Amino acid sequence: MQTLLIILAVLFAALFVLVPLLEKFSPKGKPQDYRRLSRFIFPLLALLIVLQLIAYYFF
Repeated sequence: MQTLLIILAVLFAALFVLVPLLEKFSPKGKPQDYRRLSRFIFPLLALLIVLQLIAYYFF
């Protein structure tokens, strides 16, 4: 139990340190990049639904 608490403490400490650093130094995205990525979301969701149905009925 003590090991689990240590691991959780280290993960939360890393989270509180890394998230602000990544937000500060990450490159900012351009609106056209988001638009280009957004057109793939619905086909990928449809593919995910179909694959989940196949997995549900056959496995």
